[in-house]
Amino acid sequence: MGKEPIVGILTGSASDLGAASKAADVLAEFGVPFEAGIASAHRTPEDVVNYAAGAKCRGVKVIIAMAGLSAALPGVIASHTTLPVIGVPIASGPLSGADALLSVAQMPPGIPVASMGIDGARNAAILALRIIALSDGSLAQKLDEWGKKAADAVRASREKMTDMPNMPAIPPSAFEKGKKQ
Repeated sequence: MGKEPIVGILTGSASDLGAASKAADVLAEFGVPFEAGIASAHRTPEDVVNYAAGAKCRGVKVIIAMAGLSAALPGVIASHTTLPVIGVPIASGPLSGADALLSVAQMPPGIPVASMGIDGARNAAILALRIIALSDGSLAQKLDEWGKKAADAVRASREKMTDMPNMPAIPPSAFEKGKKQ
């Protein structure tokens, strides 16, 4: 992969930067170049439109958009690009992010946004990686190895159960056998 950003991370305000850093950490772990910024769908709509409209020509392949409350940012971005947009509703306000989740998930026909759970920045980055891996075999292999390590860690944690009877050993599933082929 080159050094030009292929994932864009946009937040609606500086208060969302904590979530953005979680997505950035995942992308950096996989060596995927990204760019990040702050633009509000309500306070700087021109910036949002210009960012979304220019992202593809700069080489961005996926945009992760994070916002709380009305969470209009992911939808506004999706209305100005054909790139995949992943929306991350941020826990804030009196409804603790439930309003943001509904705003991100309930897009009108023709303006799709992939919706993560509330504060699901890490999953947004992983989904972005999976989308990019469709055309990047090296990244696909890294994701497979990462998934195997995560599964091995869960299996290893079973050995730490000392005050309860442990479940029987589970043979590899057909799913895991298929991944090795």
